[in-house]
Formats: sequence, structure tokens, C-alpha cells
Amino acid sequence: MSEQLVVELNCDMGEGYGRWKFAPDEELMPYISTANIACGFHAGDPRIMRDTVRNAVRLGLQIGAHVALPDIIGFGRRRIAITPEEMRDNTVYQIGAIKAFVESEGGTLAHVKPHGVMYVMAQDDPALGEAVVQAVADVDKSMLLYALNDKNAPIATSYGVTLVPEGFVDLHYDREGNLLIERVKQAWDPHLVADRAIRLVREGVVAANDGADVSVNGQTICLHGDAPNSVEVLRTVRARLEEDGIRVAPLVPPKS
Repeated sequence: MSEQLVVELNCDMGEGYGRWKFAPDEELMPYISTANIACGFHAGDPRIMRDTVRNAVRLGLQIGAHVALPDIIGFGRRRIAITPEEMRDNTVYQIGAIKAFVESEGGTLAHVKPHGVMYVMAQDDPALGEAVVQAVADVDKSMLLYALNDKNAPIATSYGVTLVPEGFVDLHYDREGNLLIERVKQAWDPHLVADRAIRLVREGVVAANDGADVSVNGQTICLHGDAPNSVEVLRTVRARLEEDGIRVAPLVPPKS
């Protein structure tokens, strides 16, 4: 009997300020295994950070620091000229903030995931990528570092940090494997997203925007909570994965 396939489903959360909420986090949490929680630089105030962490701990979700460039107005999606030293210190600062909330609620911070354009800059510029790796190592080398692909894996390994490539099924790739970011998240057909998720897990490929198959080494799958039909998408993907015999679980099981 073959071993059951397992995949992690992660989602960005806590992206709001005051009375403004970016996505229906409480409705989405039952369908994921892992929450990437905003740390204040692109979204997330202290009250939202604690509430989001508390709900994630209660549901036994893996929790990560969703770190970003300091760009509240642009939601972390605008390029900013930043030195590697600034990138490192900004990242340490954000990890420390969310780590304090997580530990005060009885949880453990398990990973770090850059947000928006910081994600791309850390991937494209080796010095900035190394700065993010250094920041993770500064705080806790046991934390995983999520990335668009495994390009920076050797840098991470040199610091004793484990890099985890992500796969995306509610965004398009081009045929070169570059992720095509939607400035405003669009609604996707939930069953199409589920089909893409199943294929990524079973075959390691997704269809590019021109229909060509692209190899994607996605050890975790990111689904976006800000789509107009995000709850339907996540609910459908979770159900379809389980119907297909694929178990959804965090990469770092919560401590009992």
C-alpha cells in the first residue's frame, strides 16, 4: 500500500488595521493548516496580531511571520530602495514582534514568509536574499523560511536555515516559471484551483498562463484570502484534496 500524500495549505492573515479587515480570516482558518500573520510593516496592528495569533493557536495551526517592506500605504507591493543591512534589521524586528504575541498565547513561531515585493526582491537580489536568511538565523535557525523557489537554498543552508519552496495554484505562472502577481486579487474557479492543487501535489506541475506545463517544487501551497470568493475556493480545495486521498497538514506539527 502506497504512503498517503500530504500537503500543507498556507494563507496570509491578519492583514488589516483597526476596524478594517482585508480578508475573512476566521472563516478561512478551518480550511488551512498554516497561517502567515502580518507583522505591522504592510498590515497588522497589535490588536489584530494578537487576535489572529490567538485564533490560530486555538485551531492548532502552524504560525509564521509574514514580514514585509515598510510600506503600509502600498500594502508592501511597491519597490523600495533598501540596503541588505536594513532588510536584515527590518526582518528581525518583525519576527520579534509576532514571536512575542505567539509565545504569549502559548504557541510557537515556526516559519518566516516574506510578503509582496519583498518576496521578489529577496529572490532576485542575492544580497537581499542573504539578509533575510541572516535575520531568520539571528532569531531562531529552527524556523523554516518560505520562498518562491529553491534558488536561495544554498545560502540558507550555509546559515543552517531550511528553505521551503512554495507552490501557487490561484495565481498564474509564465512558461519560465515566474509567478504573475495580480495587483488586485481576482476570483478564480474553485474547482480549477483544486484541480491545479491536486496536480501540483501528484505531478509537481501546474499549467502556465499559455497552457504549457511548468515544473513547480511546492512543498507548501499558498492560497490567497483576499479573492472575492476566497472562502469558497479554500473550502473546495480542502475538500477536493481530501477526496483525492491527499492529507492536509502543517510542515511543523503543533506541540501538544
